[in-house]
Amino acid sequence: MIFHELEIDGAYLIEPQRHEDLRGFFARTYCRNELEERGLDPTVVQCNVSVNRRKGTVRGMHWQDEPHPEIKLVRCTNGSIYDVILDLRPDSETYRQHWGVELTRDNRLSLYIPAGIAHGFQALEDDSEVFYQMSEFYHPEAARGVRWNDPAFDVEWPLPISVISDKDQSFPDFEV
Repeated sequence: MIFHELEIDGAYLIEPQRHEDLRGFFARTYCRNELEERGLDPTVVQCNVSVNRRKGTVRGMHWQDEPHPEIKLVRCTNGSIYDVILDLRPDSETYRQHWGVELTRDNRLSLYIPAGIAHGFQALEDDSEVFYQMSEFYHPEAARGVRWNDPAFDVEWPLPISVISDKDQSFPDFEV
C-alpha cells in the first residue's frame, strides 16, 4: 500500500501497490500493520456499503462525535464519486479546510479519514457503490452533520445535485 499524506492533518489517500502478472494483478487494500507503522488506527468494527442509483446524488457531510468518534476508510467499488473531507477539529491546524478527490472502480484509491472529519461524496455515475470500513459502531445519538452547501466551507461539487436526503439538506449553518 502506498500512503499519500493529504493537506488535511491526519488524512491519507491510499493507493494499492499492484503486483501484476499474466492473470491480472493482486493488491492489498487494507493492512493493519502498515496502518500501525504510520501511527494510524487500524480498528475495523463495521463495514458499510452505499449504492447511489443516480449520477449527481450527494451524501454528507457526516461524522460521529464524542464519545463515539469514528475513523473511516472509504473506497469506490463501482462507478465513480467525488469524495470530500472537511476538518471540524477546532484544535487542528487544518480546521475548516476541505479536500476532495475522485475515487473510482478503476483507480481503486482509498481515503483514510480521521475522527472529527466530516465526510461526504457525490456520485459521478449512475449505480456508484461506496464501501466503508469503520472504526466505531454507528451510534445515532453521536451522529452529526453539516450541510453540503454550507457557505462557511464553499465546497464545489462537480455536478448539479440530483438527489439528496431531507436530513442532509436540513443541517443548520455551521457555527464557529
